[in-house]
Amino acid sequence: MQRGKDLSDFPIQYIKGVGPQRVKLLSRLGINTVKDALYYLPYRYEDRSNLKKISDLRYSSVETITGKVISAEIIRLPRKNLKIFELTVNDGSGLLKGKWFNQPFMKKNFKVGQEVILCGTVKRNPYWGIGFEMDNPEYEILNNTVETPGKSQFRQSGDDSLIHTNRVVPVYKATSGLSVRQIRSIMFNLIHFHIEDVTDPIPAEIWKRNGLPALSESLSGVHFPDTNADIEALNRGVSDFHRRLSFDELFMLELGLALIKKGKVIEKGTAFKPDGILLKKLIEILPFSLTKSQEKVFNEILGDLKRPHPMNRLIQGDVGCGKTVVALMAMAVVAECGYQSAFMVPTELLAEQHYFNIHSTVEALGLKICLLTGSTNTLRVTRDALRSKIASGEIDIIVGTHALIQEGVIFKNLGLVVIDEQHRFGVMQRALLRKKGLNPDVLVMTATPIPRTLALTVYGDLDYSVIDELPPDRRPVQTLLFSSKHKDTIYRLIKEEIKKGRQVYVVYPIIEESEKTDLRSAIMGKNAFEKYFSDFRVGLIHGRIKAEEREKIMASFKHREIDLLVCTTVIEVGVDVPNATLMLIIHAERFGLSQLHQLRGRVGRSSHLSSCLLISYEPYGEDARRRLDIMVRSNDGFMIAEEDLNIRGPGEFFGTRQSGIPDLRIANIIRDASLLSLARKEAFSLIDKDPYLKSSPLLRKALETFWKGKIELFKTG
Repeated sequence: MQRGKDLSDFPIQYIKGVGPQRVKLLSRLGINTVKDALYYLPYRYEDRSNLKKISDLRYSSVETITGKVISAEIIRLPRKNLKIFELTVNDGSGLLKGKWFNQPFMKKNFKVGQEVILCGTVKRNPYWGIGFEMDNPEYEILNNTVETPGKSQFRQSGDDSLIHTNRVVPVYKATSGLSVRQIRSIMFNLIHFHIEDVTDPIPAEIWKRNGLPALSESLSGVHFPDTNADIEALNRGVSDFHRRLSFDELFMLELGLALIKKGKVIEKGTAFKPDGILLKKLIEILPFSLTKSQEKVFNEILGDLKRPHPMNRLIQGDVGCGKTVVALMAMAVVAECGYQSAFMVPTELLAEQHYFNIHSTVEALGLKICLLTGSTNTLRVTRDALRSKIASGEIDIIVGTHALIQEGVIFKNLGLVVIDEQHRFGVMQRALLRKKGLNPDVLVMTATPIPRTLALTVYGDLDYSVIDELPPDRRPVQTLLFSSKHKDTIYRLIKEEIKKGRQVYVVYPIIEESEKTDLRSAIMGKNAFEKYFSDFRVGLIHGRIKAEEREKIMASFKHREIDLLVCTTVIEVGVDVPNATLMLIIHAERFGLSQLHQLRGRVGRSSHLSSCLLISYEPYGEDARRRLDIMVRSNDGFMIAEEDLNIRGPGEFFGTRQSGIPDLRIANIIRDASLLSLARKEAFSLIDKDPYLKSSPLLRKALETFWKGKIELFKTG
């Protein structure tokens, strides 16, 4: 390999110990280049440096011994068609047998009189009940010398002896046909012969300023730590070497977000200059007063709208805090200036609910609004007719699903894009909708509170606002957990609530029964509730019902023509029926924490005391138990989000694969929160000074590789 050659381009095949056959096996592990291999880190470390006397060994523990080979024999078990290679070692204090099953070729590796090191789990002899054995132990042949390898010896020798035992040993995830030992040998050759070829794309002053080691030292240290290394820190992924590699990932992530944000700041947009008449009229016709938090966030948005650069702002807020009203105020400002707004949401039902909730208010302002989804043709108007009206500018506000970003949808003058439930969409989809206008302002909303640490990672390209106040008439929802044995109590509570003139949701995890699962279904539940509550009006709604029929059912529920609505998670967000004060969630143990919190948010939307009943079915695991416990203890969406993040991990919580954010292979934003903060500060500072990274060509190339296929970072320069 030539010095300075890009490691990402150098095939792993040409590294000592690989060859054509192992290339295919390594490819299964995602290792195709030298760079892939260098960043294929051990998933744990074992301390094999503590040599024990055989007489001091403990059964069931992983131990390391050294001794002299006194026999090396192949034992045949004809009945089981099994060959066992059996090695007997003596260290002067006792004997130990090492056994390898159906590996007779192992015999050629050992000779009587050799000094060896063995490491493995200590077992009793199954026949005698005494003595010490190890099955398939790791081994080293010492050629009659025992030395403790240090860092300097490792770097001076090209021989991979003493890397498998008698030290802190890295353990890699392996694959069929390629053992951990073989991977470790390949990694040794890679580090020994090629670590000096590693070029560091991050400017030295950045990693030095943050007290981090050099990249080549870090890669060497994570693969082959010193014998005196802190094995606990290594296994937690927080050694100095791990921290450097985690910082690099987070720095590349934040650098890309800083570039996206910087690019938007220098783009030309529309400076909206409203006279305020339409906004004043909207506030007057609202049936409630804005909270101080809503006013504060709207003023931040209004400040963005008046600037000649595109707004890119995130609104966070808990369920029921009034984000939609704030977005509607922004759309009124844009409409007053003669521009259109697009309101994109992830599901048809949510689009329908937003449309039905705001269309009367919008029309009272003298504006025109429409709904555009995949089922638009069923809503008494053709999709082509709507597209024509949108293209002519006849419609001011367009509410819809991803149908809004399809090729056939053309806006006359799109000024504002509002995206609800951002965690369902990605950076790429957001970018597609922005292209429908000339750098329109973008307002992103999420009803799933996201811990600030995660928000900085995922929304690093956006300005950040939080509505942290609920309307004054809202009361906390009482949440109770029941087992399936308490159905009579649950039915009594439902009956009492309906007799008060209130309404009830009953949520099921699936629509209909299936042979593949034993979960209760909505269709089965609807039939059961109709029989049990024959005096009450029971309805059913789920995602397979056509949009027009769903509209009728929701309207009936809202007008109190249905007492008990059996449903699936289609009512998770956006549905607003203040008279609904009780929710029963069937199989609550099967729902995610964020989803449970969103569902619970459908009740408690008035001054009436509301309750959420969770019914769970055993058996279920510890994670489910933690989810149910936090739901009962807290109504605070941000606290729930923190717990959800801890239970599920950052990737699962947000689904970074769908968000357009590059995957983090080494860093963990929960564990590495402090590193994330440092990386963000350094990244944004660097982009402020050098927006196109002209002074750091290696960094620019590494950044483009890191973000490849996600989003275009450098449009010019």
